[in-house]
Amino acid sequence: MDERYAISRYEQAVLLLPPKWQRLARQLPDHQKVLAEELRLRTGQPMTVLLPEGEVWPSQEQPLPRVSQADLEQLCDLVTGYSRYAVTDTLAQGYLTAPGGFRVGVCGTVVLREGDSRNLRDLSSVCIRIGREQEGLSDTVLPQLWEGERFCSTVLLSPPGLGKTTLLRDMIRSLSDGLEGRAAQRVAVVDERGEIAGMHRGVPQLAVGCHTDVLDGCPKAAGIPILLRAANPQIIAVDEITVREDLYAMAAAANCGVALLATIHAADVEELKRKPLFSQLLKLKVFEKAVIITRHGGERRYQVAAL
Repeated sequence: MDERYAISRYEQAVLLLPPKWQRLARQLPDHQKVLAEELRLRTGQPMTVLLPEGEVWPSQEQPLPRVSQADLEQLCDLVTGYSRYAVTDTLAQGYLTAPGGFRVGVCGTVVLREGDSRNLRDLSSVCIRIGREQEGLSDTVLPQLWEGERFCSTVLLSPPGLGKTTLLRDMIRSLSDGLEGRAAQRVAVVDERGEIAGMHRGVPQLAVGCHTDVLDGCPKAAGIPILLRAANPQIIAVDEITVREDLYAMAAAANCGVALLATIHAADVEELKRKPLFSQLLKLKVFEKAVIITRHGGERRYQVAAL
């Protein structure tokens, strides 16, 4: 990844912080800004930056200032343009999507109504995830996922933190824009937590291609049938299959002739087979191929396997 781009994304994320915390965050050395994954603020604690090796303090100032609840309230106001009421639905689910495609995770006291989360109050922590695009990341993988003129339904596998969503996003972009020698595909995305396209006021903040339709903030099991009816997709893409309802919706889509692209937390196909929920996925033959992501040293590697 280009270092200037990586640092630029860090600096954009820092602009979401209240001014006091911006000043501290900018003291992080450039070689760490390149690798920074998250900015984390917890009430009563110093702000930290998540790097691949763990959380660090961005500044060596002593004593380290502590985050207050007022800081978190101000941060959420800045992210939402002082219109927090307009994003109550996503805030109730524990996240906000900021301009630039940054996902802001929020914790606090859940306001329940009839058993459902309706809002958050008494904020206790905020996590700004520094999403970065890597155009061309999928170039070596995608050619292996076709059979003739047909794209094979594919699942991306890895433990958390190895870049499944980043690879998924670049695959969506490439399929949607068209590959060398292959026509552009109509790709429909159910972006349940706003991590794929980073929609802000109806506009994708991250590159997902020019023939992509995005259903934002919708559960996958509800969104897949909507896309089948409304978007006439050739490929449906989702992030992080976690519940049985997702599997049933994807199986129904597969029976309609739509190719599928999804991610699952699993180290490899063998682990997938050991998990009761996902072993059912294999029995239903929803997916034909898997891309297994591993890390060797600091380098990510991608292996394609038939299912």
